Amino acid sequence: MCRSSLSLVFLFLGLTAFPQPGSAQKTPSPPPPVGSGESVIPACSADEHRQFDFWLGYWEVTDTTGQVVGTNAITRVASGCGLLEYWRSASGRTGTSLNWYEPGTGKWHQLWVGLGIYLRLSGGLEDGRMVLSGKRDSGGGAVIDRITWTPLEGGRVRQVWESSLDGGATWKLQFDGMYARKR
Repeated sequence: MCRSSLSLVFLFLGLTAFPQPGSAQKTPSPPPPVGSGESVIPACSADEHRQFDFWLGYWEVTDTTGQVVGTNAITRVASGCGLLEYWRSASGRTGTSLNWYEPGTGKWHQLWVGLGIYLRLSGGLEDGRMVLSGKRDSGGGAVIDRITWTPLEGGRVRQVWESSLDGGATWKLQFDGMYARKR
């Protein structure tokens, strides 16, 4: 893992692992608005670093029936070298991910923490869609998770999360969300 990737991992751990003093009962605030003071440094200005920018923004997320299932805020962090996700479900549960492009491997990575799930995903653009996947242990065996983000007309995004318990032979749908910009 390159030095900038390690820095992002440590930043993510610092943001999520240690509660702030007096914050035990407070709900964390979403990150600042997209583009608020986060200028991109030259090391992260290559086109590959911008491949996931279609996901940037503040979103209302619905399921396939149109029911609102949550909100999501995706912002640039670490001088444009990463994207920070702040998810809040309609029931108030939260999750956070850090996403970054690693030039040494040519891959995108995501670390997700929330809703009792911890994901380490890697991948990249496939036919204009961001596809990240990774393995985890569910206690009952290995699970492969695959999440696909597809940019749609009108600036919308569709996110589909699937998992497999048989090495990828079959897939079970975990989440199918439609993102519409809030602002």
